[in-house]
Formats: sequence, structure tokens, C-alpha cells
Amino acid sequence: MAASDARAPRADAQRNYERILAVARTVIEEQGTQASLRDVARRAGVGLGTLYRHFPSRDALLEALLRRRFDDLAARADVLGGSCPPHEALARWLDEFVAGAGRYRGLPASIMATLRADDSPLHASCLAMRRSVGALLQQAQTAGQVRPDVTAVDVFALANAVGWIAEQDPALTARREHLLALVLDGLGHSAATSRPLDTPG
Repeated sequence: MAASDARAPRADAQRNYERILAVARTVIEEQGTQASLRDVARRAGVGLGTLYRHFPSRDALLEALLRRRFDDLAARADVLGGSCPPHEALARWLDEFVAGAGRYRGLPASIMATLRADDSPLHASCLAMRRSVGALLQQAQTAGQVRPDVTAVDVFALANAVGWIAEQDPALTARREHLLALVLDGLGHSAATSRPLDTPG
């Protein structure tokens, strides 16, 4: 009985943690990264003190959301890489990445800076995501469907640019898929287009 009683609070705490994260994702989509934490707690059915026990600051909550997103995107890349043709896998992953990127716009600069820090709580998840999409890119390049001079950094920069452009105006948001298709067309240009100008032939 004692062991069971000891496990119960941890199970309740984990349920609260997951519920807060799920609600926070929805609230932030609606209100942006400056969403009311009091509103998050209320809609999650927990007290504000419970929220702060799990996430002592807004940055901590945003970090947890991003870490979960990076982990999900890495897993999704692995699934697509094993179930779709190379170019389709890359295209579908990029579409999902861009579609979900808007909800995290406006992140504090301190959070974005941690993505480049080895000691960041986001570093391992971000690195795993980049490696997974890098594998998709390499498969598409091996199949001759993406030009060989493209790097994973290029892909992320272009995808983020599309996401940023698409959120600037409702008319552009409606053209997000078209903008991404233009990027994919550019990635797929033949290797000949990337040769130096003084290369023979």
C-alpha cells in the first residue's frame, strides 16, 4: 500500500504536466508566446501554483513545448524516410515543419539563443531533429532529386523564411504551400546550375 501511495502523486504530477503542455500549446496558438499563464492554468484545470511547480517561468514552459516539438519532428522525419520516396518524404516533412512554425513566432531572444548552446535543454532535441531531416535531405540527394550543394542549414533557413513570410499577411498565409513548392523546385534544380562559372561545359 505504501508503495502504491508513493506512486500516485507522481502519476498525478505527470498527468498535470502533460495537461498543462497540451493546453499551453493551444493557448499559445491563439494568443502568441505572451499568452496568459493564468489562462493556461485555468483551462488546464490546475492552480497557478501547480503550473509554476512544473514550469517555474514562461521560458521554461516554452522550452518544454519546443523540446516536445523537436522530438516529434525528429520522429516524424524517421517515419517519412522509411515510408515515402525520398523527395516526397522531404517535401512532406518541410510542409509539416512550416505549418507548425507559426505558433512559436515571437519567442524571446533568450530562448532562440539557447538553440545554439551546447548546454541548452533544447540542444539535444534540436540536434536530433536536424540530423533526422539531414538524413531525408541526403536520401533525396542520393536519388538525384535535390541538388548536391544544398545543406541541412540551407533547408532550415529556407523553411523558416517561408514560415515568417506566410505569417506577415493573411493573403500570404493562404499561399504558404505555393511558396514552399517554389522552394522545393529550387532545391531540385540540377547539379549543373550550381557549378562555378569557370567550370568547363
